[in-house]
Amino acid sequence: MRSSAWIKHILLTSSLSAVAAGNSQAALSPKDEIPRHPPNATGESKKNIVFILTDDQDSVLDSVSYMPKLKEHIIDKGTSFVNHFVTTAICCPSRVALWAGKQPHNTNVTDVSPPYGWTGTNFLLDPGTYDYLNPIYQRNQEAPVHHKGEHTSDLIAQYAQELLKEAIDSKGSNPFFVTIAPIAPHSNIDVNREAGGPMTIPIPAERHAHLFEGVKVPRTDNFNPDSPSGVSWIRKLKQLNDSAVAYIDDYHRARLQSLQSVDELVEQVTKQLEDAGLLDETYIIYSSDNGFHLGQHRLPPGKECGFEEDIRVPLFIRGPGIAAGQVEKAVTTHIDLAPTVLKLAGVPLRKDFDGTPIPVSAGEEVKRHEHVAVEYWGIAIAEGEIGGFDGEGQIRMPNNTYKGLRIVHEDYDLYYSAWCNNEHELYDVRTDPGQLNNLYPLDDSATASKAFLGTTVQQVVNRLDALMLVLKSCKGETCIEPWKVLHPEGGVTSLKDALRGRFDVFYDDQVKVRFDRCEAGYLVEAEGPQVGYEYREGLAWHHWT
Repeated sequence: MRSSAWIKHILLTSSLSAVAAGNSQAALSPKDEIPRHPPNATGESKKNIVFILTDDQDSVLDSVSYMPKLKEHIIDKGTSFVNHFVTTAICCPSRVALWAGKQPHNTNVTDVSPPYGWTGTNFLLDPGTYDYLNPIYQRNQEAPVHHKGEHTSDLIAQYAQELLKEAIDSKGSNPFFVTIAPIAPHSNIDVNREAGGPMTIPIPAERHAHLFEGVKVPRTDNFNPDSPSGVSWIRKLKQLNDSAVAYIDDYHRARLQSLQSVDELVEQVTKQLEDAGLLDETYIIYSSDNGFHLGQHRLPPGKECGFEEDIRVPLFIRGPGIAAGQVEKAVTTHIDLAPTVLKLAGVPLRKDFDGTPIPVSAGEEVKRHEHVAVEYWGIAIAEGEIGGFDGEGQIRMPNNTYKGLRIVHEDYDLYYSAWCNNEHELYDVRTDPGQLNNLYPLDDSATASKAFLGTTVQQVVNRLDALMLVLKSCKGETCIEPWKVLHPEGGVTSLKDALRGRFDVFYDDQVKVRFDRCEAGYLVEAEGPQVGYEYREGLAWHHWT
């Protein structure tokens, strides 16, 4: 096992996240230099980091409540980040964004920069990546091994134990970083399946298959609603029939059952660290690459949307200096995690990070933000076997390309989106948590002038749209503090500040977000205007030029 620089990297993950993790050293580039034994500002020894990343685990549908060992060993012993969001609701791009610390429009998922890399790996390989009972693994450069009839979650637990032991045994005076990424509760994928699509209900370990009898998807207001909701293709969905609803409930139970192996894994990892005398000097981070919807807005099982079920995910951290049983309400995102890991490791941050370290310790002084930039390009896929989007077997929906903006503040809680067909959404999540009542005014003057947040709906839309214009092509610091782009002279750091009446004319005249066409990927020429106006001395910048 090759050791590079001062931190040992060991990875256990699926093939989908291999690209994201390939540019290792926690998102360091070759030009970044790390001292072999970097000094700690407090004089304390460096700590170890273990990152457990599940696949498609929701937060909104409360899957975590069915994981008692996670609660015992991580949640109750650490901090829960209850406003944590992904920046794109799909596996590989989300993982790339997480490990690179960058918005999806700033990443290249095929880019793996030498010489940095993991010192040990055990990758899942296609076509066995998401096959629960026939997985294919490859340890380092050894020949791939096809584990016929063995459950992937149990193999992950075994390999995690081996890799963690390897890290502990080779630790010496250096800390280690271990990533464990089970596929649960992702859909099962059998590429050799002849009937229907390759994606089917998750397969739990046999010892868990009897659990949670009678448990159903929460019947929230947005579950299979009587009236259509959303925009674009989502608004055209037919209401799910009884057999489809029953199937979705089965899907939900299977997801919960599959997570029981992950729950056991959490306990195994903490016990192994405790037995080695390292638990108190190790940070354990638990999260998921994206969320999942099950019947909300009439949607069949899947992700890839901007709704709360898809973008809000669990994040729990325990470790030295982290308060036990604490709930942190600060807005955090996946692009904040790479900077956070580097900060925990005592490594200087990259200047081109689009994210910023999150507040892991009580009273910690960090940059905070109220916004989350969400983006997606391409198709949406219906997972499972209930007929796809049109009820006749279609399983792929094109033109699922959109920009989203999530804003969370003590005075407001909003989601705004612009689709590639130039439809828009605006939801007041505080009063409409199911995101059923679209407040976007369209051409309705009565709606546009309706009172909202101390002004009108139209004035709120104008501010959100201007903020989205900055975020949809932001880089580095402009992703963290986007209001500085609109108000370079200062005085505006939040939507609340921007809603002052003195800025109404500026935002009325601001360039609006629009797409020129729908594309399956990030092509700047298809994404409409890229640069807006700046507010200076009471006038928009374009008034000066």
